[in-house]
Amino acid sequence: MRVALVQLSAGTDVAENTAAIRRLTDGVSADLLVLPEAVMHDFGDPALPLGPVAQPLDGPFVATLAEVARAAGAVVVGGMFERSDDPDRPYNTLVAVGRDGAVLATYRKAHLYDSFGYRESDRLRAGDALPAVLTVDGVRLGLLTCYDLRFPEQGRALVDAGADAFVVPAAWVRGPLKEDHWQTLLRARAIENTVYVAAAAQTGRAYCGLSQLVDPLGVVVAALGDEEGRLAAWLDPARVAAARERNPALRHRRNWPAS
Repeated sequence: MRVALVQLSAGTDVAENTAAIRRLTDGVSADLLVLPEAVMHDFGDPALPLGPVAQPLDGPFVATLAEVARAAGAVVVGGMFERSDDPDRPYNTLVAVGRDGAVLATYRKAHLYDSFGYRESDRLRAGDALPAVLTVDGVRLGLLTCYDLRFPEQGRALVDAGADAFVVPAAWVRGPLKEDHWQTLLRARAIENTVYVAAAAQTGRAYCGLSQLVDPLGVVVAALGDEEGRLAAWLDPARVAAARERNPALRHRRNWPAS
């Protein structure tokens, strides 16, 4: 499977963001194309309400993803703010769109970023803690969003649901040690679950970039710095099987008591 990761700095103008998506995906050759978290509309200033900019899953942003998917002949995953029954607090949602433009899967971010002095839950609603896994060309892909990386139990739930790879759109905020946390956690989730991790991040003044594909033994196959751009690399399902044979940690798991 050829994976393309797109890295950009989204703003609060949806039209400009969709134009950037089209520009950066033009001519891409991939089976799976991953865009960052909140690529439809950035979080913006913490005082900016996100309810008014949220869209339904049958709205214009998902239609744009469908156009990109059909043009590229790829499954596309990207992040948006999805309307909820609370008009002031939409969901932070990942949408996976198939090559024919149909929605294959959605995932509403379960862990909201109430950390490092920020409160995502003031403006967004958490989704249910349910593993979201879809199959693309025989590869089972588990969906996570940004802050979810800090919760290894979510990775375990995705592996238990059959995931061979994690797809991680993100808007990882810059800051002291934050870039180190991002890269360490991507590799840790890959190593402990013997999965590929395909992470596409926002960049710019607020976010760290550093999009990358990590293999099931924790090797960074390809990576970007903090520049806008895209990369493409191969995800080999045989490498997942080989890693799990070499490192059978998933088979060695024990059931520990909660207390």
